[in-house]
Amino acid sequence: MSETFPSKAAEHPRPTMIDVARRAGVGLGTVSRVVNGGHGVRDETARRVRAAIDELGFQRNEVARALRPGKKSTSLALVLGDLTNPFYASIAKASLEVAGQSGYAVVLGSVDEDPEGEKRAIQELVSRQVAGLMIVPDQGDHAFLQGAGVPVVFVDRPATGIDADIVMIDNEGGGRIAAEHLLAQGHRRIAILLAPSYYTIGRRLRGFRRAHRAAGVEVDETLVVQLPEGNAEAAEKATREVMLRADAPTAIFASTNFLAEGVLRALGVLRALGELGQEPAVVGFDDFRLADMLPTPVTVVASDTAELGRSAARLLLDRASGTDTRPPQRIVLPCALIERGSGERPPGSAANRTTG
Repeated sequence: MSETFPSKAAEHPRPTMIDVARRAGVGLGTVSRVVNGGHGVRDETARRVRAAIDELGFQRNEVARALRPGKKSTSLALVLGDLTNPFYASIAKASLEVAGQSGYAVVLGSVDEDPEGEKRAIQELVSRQVAGLMIVPDQGDHAFLQGAGVPVVFVDRPATGIDADIVMIDNEGGGRIAAEHLLAQGHRRIAILLAPSYYTIGRRLRGFRRAHRAAGVEVDETLVVQLPEGNAEAAEKATREVMLRADAPTAIFASTNFLAEGVLRALGVLRALGELGQEPAVVGFDDFRLADMLPTPVTVVASDTAELGRSAARLLLDRASGTDTRPPQRIVLPCALIERGSGERPPGSAANRTTG
């Protein structure tokens, strides 16, 4: 089951359990128990919650009505970004497989880096009495999940405001091995293209800087390019600009797969126009389709995104079943460099120009 939750508030948004919790001055889990007929809430607190419900005109989700108090849910929830992104799609597919093997269904909530939309999506899913939540978190504060009454596992990025399980890849290590590889080829002027700085991109930049420090090479800050958007178009524009400089870099590190596509597109245009003074080495972060089929296959820092989804689902299932009662865990999966050719060009490589 897949659902896309609205990313922007409607003109007259429907009150949510988060709104009720704020009005009543209680936790989200308390509101959920009152709404769904659960036990363990003091009479005075329950009256305050019901008063807030009446004042706001809140109506509970009809799916939650169908779940009898005490009935064990066999559904998990996964809240993530745009499912057209292969990274998110891989996480979703792997988590669905693991959950299905244990007899659980997964409800997907897709939100696009919108904190308020994410809150609404989570509120809807909690109201359905899911057994647990997997969340690729936005940058907002997640303290509202305190006392939600269900286990939570964050994926790819840690959350703020709550101490919970996190499964992530070694972004800092990945940025470090990319820079180390280019430095080992003899490159000293390496451009890095950065998507808007979510947690993962910041850690990749940190690893990039660490590798330079270890090699005794100073990072040229004019080649640390912060893009306004994390898409191929922004990367293409930035690549054209840096490669047309008199002191163009000899290598480029693209911090995401979308950015790597933009880099390659820009280099192809410049090459066709005869404006590419030298062929830079290119390393991308995260693999992408046909990266190994290009005339010069693309060297990438790869991570096992499927294992990211599997590990998160396994941990959440153990939490939901009560078999894992340890304090919150931090699971970090390694990255590896896949050498294919584009990252192994030495400085000063001649560009392949077309002739008329």
